[in-house]
Amino acid sequence: MTQLFYLPIRTLLLLCVFICSMLGFSNIADASPVDTYEFQNEVTQKRYNALVKELRCPKCQNQNLADSNSPIAADLRQEVYELLHQNKADIEIVDFMVKRYGEFVLYRPRVSSLTYILWFGPAFLLLLGVIVVVFVLRKKAQPKTNPPLSAEQQQQLDKILKDK
Repeated sequence: MTQLFYLPIRTLLLLCVFICSMLGFSNIADASPVDTYEFQNEVTQKRYNALVKELRCPKCQNQNLADSNSPIAADLRQEVYELLHQNKADIEIVDFMVKRYGEFVLYRPRVSSLTYILWFGPAFLLLLGVIVVVFVLRKKAQPKTNPPLSAEQQQQLDKILKDK
């Protein structure tokens, strides 16, 4: 009797283990191969690492080139590697990427007429919010003055007060 009770539980547990192991295997299979580049020196390797962390993947949008598994990110990492081996300066590499993919590839866009709203918009909104709060608080702090009562209204008020 007890064996009949434990049989479905064992089957369910084995099924769960099988599914979990397949999920783990599929994640390993989806992982991209690690880029293996040989650098001239440690400085070039540090420059490469800094550049691929600074540049954004055009496809993934919120990942840098170092973290992205997309094919375009792999191509751009290769491009950065080749430009470094051509002894290009970091600013030249960044300019090349911006020219090719636009300002979007930069996590920190440059200050220009196109990006003023990105750089100064939050400060403007904060200043506007402070001004609105100060205005509202000052308006609430002012005592409310009622207009004087007309003669007829004064008579009605006096009559109400006498009746009480």
